[in-house]
Amino acid sequence: MKFDTPAGANPIDRQKVIGRPQDRLDGPLKVSGLAPYAYERHDVAPDAAYGVMVGSSIATGRIVHIDSKDAEAAPGVLAVVTAANAGPLKKADSHTAKLLAGPEVEHFDQAVALVVAETFEQARDAARLVRVDYASAKGRFDLKKEKAGAPPAPDGFAKAASKAGDFEAGFKKAAVQIDQIYSTPDQAHAMMEPHATTARWDGDQLTLWTSNQMIAWSVRDTAITLGIDKSKVRLVSPYVGGGFGSKLWIRADALLAALGAKATGRAVKVALARPQIYNNTTHRPATIQRIRIGADKNGVIDAIGHESWSGDLPGGGAEIAAIQTRQLYGGANRMTAHYLATLDLPEGNAMRAPGEAVGLLALEIAMDELAEKVGVDPVELRIRNDVQYDPEKGPNVPFSSRKFVECLTTGAERFGWNKRNPKPGQVRDGRWLVGMGMAAAFRGAPATKSAARVIVDGKGRVTVETDMTDIGTGSYTILGQTAAEMLGVPLDHVTVNLGDSNFPASSGSGGQWGAASSTAGVYAACVAARAAIAQKAGFNADDADFVDGHVVAGNRRVKLGDAAGPDGVTVVDQIEFGDLAKKYVQATFGAHFVEVGVDVETCEVRIRRMGGAFAAGRILNPKSARSQVIGAMTMGVGAALMEELIVDTRFGYFVNHDMAEYHVPVHADVPHQDVVFVDELDDKATPLKAKGVGELGICGAGAAVANAIYNATGVRLRDYPLTLDKILEGLERT
Repeated sequence: MKFDTPAGANPIDRQKVIGRPQDRLDGPLKVSGLAPYAYERHDVAPDAAYGVMVGSSIATGRIVHIDSKDAEAAPGVLAVVTAANAGPLKKADSHTAKLLAGPEVEHFDQAVALVVAETFEQARDAARLVRVDYASAKGRFDLKKEKAGAPPAPDGFAKAASKAGDFEAGFKKAAVQIDQIYSTPDQAHAMMEPHATTARWDGDQLTLWTSNQMIAWSVRDTAITLGIDKSKVRLVSPYVGGGFGSKLWIRADALLAALGAKATGRAVKVALARPQIYNNTTHRPATIQRIRIGADKNGVIDAIGHESWSGDLPGGGAEIAAIQTRQLYGGANRMTAHYLATLDLPEGNAMRAPGEAVGLLALEIAMDELAEKVGVDPVELRIRNDVQYDPEKGPNVPFSSRKFVECLTTGAERFGWNKRNPKPGQVRDGRWLVGMGMAAAFRGAPATKSAARVIVDGKGRVTVETDMTDIGTGSYTILGQTAAEMLGVPLDHVTVNLGDSNFPASSGSGGQWGAASSTAGVYAACVAARAAIAQKAGFNADDADFVDGHVVAGNRRVKLGDAAGPDGVTVVDQIEFGDLAKKYVQATFGAHFVEVGVDVETCEVRIRRMGGAFAAGRILNPKSARSQVIGAMTMGVGAALMEELIVDTRFGYFVNHDMAEYHVPVHADVPHQDVVFVDELDDKATPLKAKGVGELGICGAGAAVANAIYNATGVRLRDYPLTLDKILEGLERT
């Protein structure tokens, strides 16, 4: 099915199952401990051996010699795998650095060997006996030092630079100007489930039970890396304990497990230890951002410029932090640019709404500064600068749906924004200085090709199969809801099977495209199934409806199972998106509101309450969508107040590489969160009129915290995270 015209009325609009809060289909398995994760697949590999990775102790240079004799002689050891004995390996385009180093070392803790033994403890102890001699080289580890010489970034998933009008001239003549530098640190994904894989070879057929977000991509990259045909690779990942972008591609655990299994003739399990995850896998790169805004005395923007600097290994990409500035606010004169420094740190890559998440941390403080400078309420300022079309491309490219103003007004009313004292440092509650802040939320709404198989058996039960993954977001449930709505059966009559490359290739989970795309793929398969069942039962397919477990047309009513027949009906179809995304800007919007307390003596920050209003098309399952948004808002608190990878700029590694020292918010850090979804049906997004929502909640949340801290204390912080020492220093200056 091709989606190239706006969606009209269809069975999804009945909303008997879709659009209603539903318990997660996978919930009982997860809370009972019965959902099998990758490292726990003892059923498929009862005799598995265990592998432990040896990581590089230098950041850049060469391996001179690896002495593995002592390790090989240790009790229980079955093999020691290195680049020297692993056979020819290639590097897929998805990877910036090799997954197994040799002889070059590209970053600290890059895998240099795998020790395989009968038990994990034997493998762990033997890994310490591997001796590696290196010839280290001088590295580049400090973004601030490398910023001046950073060239323009190459184009990636988006253009690295854009412009409209004459920014420099417009900014120069503006009555009111904002020109500030903001910075965000390197950050880690910090998912609960580590990168983990169980690998087994059956002849020349490789199966990886692995924790992965994008099955089809990873089949491709595994085949490329190992130099085998894609048909020889199967990936299975039905349950993923968090990924946030770090598991979009295979990482060292998957490759090493495959190599270890090949070397030993046994199934092999490999899980990266928590400290290895931070330096061996990917992270969100640090940014330095300059934002310039020129406006009239009423705060209406005429010129807006956003430049961002980030770093990565040679061949890597930039953090596209200015991407939201291209479309969020109006202004005739515009400029965005990204610069990419070469850094010899572990690979920078996608993490929790890449681009907008860190870009809005800067942009939305700048907007708060503009609001104060012109004496306009921050909510009103954003309303004045709303635009219903792409401000870079002009009125001929409107938004498919843009309910930004509704989010602002609804969120402000629910939060009690009118009670805010606009003068900083005026509200106290005992020992606490109290302040309110707000920020816009914006995230693109891409959609991509996605396929599914739908099976209807003779009892009227429906099975959905697709390689779509559930990374804790509720994919099982919304795909089941889609099939139930389309085929007119209760949700408990639908079985959903996910995360297996033997199933039709879906969009996968990432980039906020997963829910909208994969449900559209199931929709397409259900349309085909409806036609096949109607034809089989002798109905005119255009007249047949599927309601209450029956196929109905005119005065004739047949049970769904009877219509499918004893052999049932099986169909495979996919959704392909046409050029609507070129004719319309497709995006999601929201508004964050935060109240903080800042201890007047210690400057400790406490979140008192959070609120948000969001527009993301049809909300398929309000229960799981709310859960996603409050989780994302919590991540926004982490980005604002605590998340920071500390770089040892002498040796090129992240020092705080565990959960004890890399801090993320816990329950005590985030009290009440009020989330409301603004009614919206976007008929140009997907046949379900839905858009993704999973990453929207983090976009802008941290800036709302920063603005609330300013309102509480009068201290304007532009360097994340907003730790108490920075507030103390600011108070001392005021």
